[in-house]
Amino acid sequence: MFRVAALALAMVLAPAASAQTNDKFVVASLTEGVWMKGDLHVHSRHSKDSTNHSEARIIADAERVGFDFLLISDHDNHVNGDTAHHTWSDPEFHSDKLLLLYGAEWTTVRGHAAILSAKPYDHQKLYDIRDARDVAVQKVKDGLGVHLSANHPTNKDHFGYSYDMVDSIEVWNSVRWAPNKTNLMVWDDMLGSGRKIAGRGGSDSHHGTVPGSTAPQALEATANNIGTPTTWVFAPARTREAVIAAIGRGRASISANPYAPRVELTADVDGDGKADMLMGDNAKAPAGPVRFTVRLAGKREAGAYHVRLVKNGDVFAMLDVGADGSVGFTDTPDAKGRSYYRVEVEGPQTPYPGLDNYLKVAGPMVAISNPIFFNFDPAF
Repeated sequence: MFRVAALALAMVLAPAASAQTNDKFVVASLTEGVWMKGDLHVHSRHSKDSTNHSEARIIADAERVGFDFLLISDHDNHVNGDTAHHTWSDPEFHSDKLLLLYGAEWTTVRGHAAILSAKPYDHQKLYDIRDARDVAVQKVKDGLGVHLSANHPTNKDHFGYSYDMVDSIEVWNSVRWAPNKTNLMVWDDMLGSGRKIAGRGGSDSHHGTVPGSTAPQALEATANNIGTPTTWVFAPARTREAVIAAIGRGRASISANPYAPRVELTADVDGDGKADMLMGDNAKAPAGPVRFTVRLAGKREAGAYHVRLVKNGDVFAMLDVGADGSVGFTDTPDAKGRSYYRVEVEGPQTPYPGLDNYLKVAGPMVAISNPIFFNFDPAF
């Protein structure tokens, strides 16, 4: 059930017509849901730059690490947009354990994006309009009812379309952390502009491991593979639709790999000692201070974990995680202007069994949360 305080905040901010579970601007239940994990950027043999990466192997690896969902996002330009008769029609595109999302990597001269869908859709329409004006692309994307997520927005394939048509941003791409710092800058710029765009991760894994091989692709796979990083979502049901909706509304966080701890950010708005908001939630700023809690869920390694608190794009505080895996802080959001709070966690990396070179390549980033929002306009 919704908590009374949380629902009241939501109703003040959003019109009654938008009070739905999938509406990314409404404060939703903190208890009626399940945490699920997966990878949203993986390439199979249907991408020409992929090696030793059959769909069967990818799905088996995803099942082995305990994933709940997976997007095999092959390059659409490698098959002239006909994803339906390649990735999706492959006999290996099947799992009794995973929620396999439908989609592709929309690969264009203006950048790349992951397309997410709960059911098959006409991807050819998106491929054929890839060079059109943004307004035309937006019309097709909306007509198809798909989720569009900007991939690695600041690398050589930087995202050059309008962020008005983006549902999420890949803020953490692959095992190497350093190149992602500029992705966070773009994300903060978009959030600061009033766009409530969710952040998610993706391994961009192209290759499978080959024991004993010294080929560059095989060596890459020993460090960057399925789930480096891993995206977690809190959704009301274990369905494809619920996973995609949770990503879109920011009910998500990112961990360095499937075995690393998950970060959760909550807020107690009414001061009763209980959480009213979770990552992705948006509410009217209260008159007084808000108590936030950062929690690391799952197994932690020996050593200190440090939390970088980001408020409206700037570092607000540096905190150390306590022995119980949590740390709190208090702040008063702007009464009239927009405010958002998100966290980044650095500390000891969790080993990834089977990836011998993972610890040699992975940087200090352990986890990233989506923001908690105040006074963001649902009509933006």
